[in-house]
Amino acid sequence: EIITLPPYNNKIARRQRDWEEIQIPSHVMDQLRCFVATVAELHQDHPFHNFSHTSHMVMATVKHLKRIVVPTDLDIENEDLFVKHKTAAVLHEHTYGITSDPLTQFACVFSSLIHHVSHPGIPNINFVKEEPMLAEMYKNRSVAEQRSLTLSWDLLVKPEFADLKLAICGDNEGFARFRQLLVNMVMATDLGDKELRKLRNRRWEDAFRNPESPQEESDPSTSANDLNRKATIVIEHLIQAANVSHTMQHWEIYLEWSGKLFEELYAAYRQGRTDRNPADFWYEGEAGFFEHYV
Repeated sequence: EIITLPPYNNKIARRQRDWEEIQIPSHVMDQLRCFVATVAELHQDHPFHNFSHTSHMVMATVKHLKRIVVPTDLDIENEDLFVKHKTAAVLHEHTYGITSDPLTQFACVFSSLIHHVSHPGIPNINFVKEEPMLAEMYKNRSVAEQRSLTLSWDLLVKPEFADLKLAICGDNEGFARFRQLLVNMVMATDLGDKELRKLRNRRWEDAFRNPESPQEESDPSTSANDLNRKATIVIEHLIQAANVSHTMQHWEIYLEWSGKLFEELYAAYRQGRTDRNPADFWYEGEAGFFEHYV
């Protein structure tokens, strides 16, 4: 339920280089390009759940991360070195450790890239009927999302991407933490699981509405646990917001993607893969989605 992010380390922060100065080896970049190309090929040619929508979500995730990691009211680029280090410590607390952890930031983008791999083009409630063995394997919970994660993870651990995996994770500890981040974030993109949504909403309320007592604040372990809880919830909600970012952008963008989703669901209905004609509930469904989710 709670992902543990690294605590702030002033020594590491002082040694940290500007990301624009970091040179990624060419062979790692080649593997990354190959991985992204393979992920693109694993996407089905659906009107909505396709690689174009995935790319849209990746861009939204990057934009959201920039707003979290570097608030617009801070002019970090023009600060001297001492102030930058002091600002980094403040940002660590302000962003619940997200700004200090490149692995978490990369995992957000990576999750956006893989979350629709081989999407069936129908909701999970219908998918489990088409693939009962798969549903049993994943215990009837977020089946499409879990399959996307499995396919993508199996791809990443192939020998031809060994250098890419090493560059991302560094060691076994980073490898395990990266997988935990991916599982949490990809599962968070399941919009149809009402139980999971209620659980996340309750965790948000518990983390941000209820103030800690003075005793809890003086306990370092409790404080760190609270920070990690907030980071976990923020990351999950960031991914969810990116997943439906078209509903919060320009009206024409919303119309485009909403129309594509309708087209996908209508095709599934005509093929007998779903029981309901989306034309019978579309406008009420969209209004309800805005009211109860967005």
